[in-house]
Amino acid sequence: MLSNNSKPVARKGVTAFLIISFAGTWLWLLFARAVLGLSPLNPLLQLPSFCMPGIAAVAVRRWITKEGFADAGLKLRLKGAWRYYVTALLGPPLIVAATLALAAATGLWDPDMSGPGGIPGTKELASVFGLMVVALILSPLYAGEEFGWTSYLRPRLFGGRTVPSVIATGLIWAVWHFPLAFIGYVEFTNVVIGLAVWTLSFQLQEIMLMWLYQRSGSVWVASLAHAGNNMVLFLILGEVLDETDGLGAATPMLLALVPMAAICLCIVGGRKLTRERRIIPDPMPAGHGGGTD
Repeated sequence: MLSNNSKPVARKGVTAFLIISFAGTWLWLLFARAVLGLSPLNPLLQLPSFCMPGIAAVAVRRWITKEGFADAGLKLRLKGAWRYYVTALLGPPLIVAATLALAAATGLWDPDMSGPGGIPGTKELASVFGLMVVALILSPLYAGEEFGWTSYLRPRLFGGRTVPSVIATGLIWAVWHFPLAFIGYVEFTNVVIGLAVWTLSFQLQEIMLMWLYQRSGSVWVASLAHAGNNMVLFLILGEVLDETDGLGAATPMLLALVPMAAICLCIVGGRKLTRERRIIPDPMPAGHGGGTD
């Protein structure tokens, strides 16, 4: 049950979260590029900005709303959720395979495989496996975003109603990334088309990440999938497909929308998403940090 003051507390927390996330990230990117002259690929530029939503969620939970971390999904939950860790790990390379098959079928990509019978060779498979290992290792870093967007923000928008909250979160998440298109982190030949495709990609990713988070009850599953999307899915597709039709970085994103949309249709059509019953716990008395779920 929600107390009478839960809705004002939720609004206060969401407002503070968004201000910290956007201001902290965008100001840091401006400072890092304009003053420090850091490359957009430099980890010193990336880490503070990409961890900012998680920092914002911690600050809001601990000091602004004082609601603690009981509903934050911080436990690994390996025993009951191992299948979702497997899904999060294998999902990105499977989407890569589906996207490349689509690109080959439509004539946008001419496969040049080194293995016998035209199948991927040892070098290609080793590269994919290596990137999966990298994604596994780096997944805690992506908790900086998932702890903010999927664990904190999404359930607090529109009363936790599935469709509007997912759309809003995906849009907010996309806009938060937009400055990266103007500092060289991602380069779109046509910026308007590129940002539109990028936004759709974030919307679909949020559906999949939310499903993994709800099913597993752990933010670490969503973080692993997020790491796989960045380090496996879009890295491989960007390397293979970004010069196919003049759209640059938008090309792999555009093609990947097809298998991702199919997955999302299965999730939504199968009613596999749920609405959280508790949007926000009552504020805790001062001096209490809350437990972890």
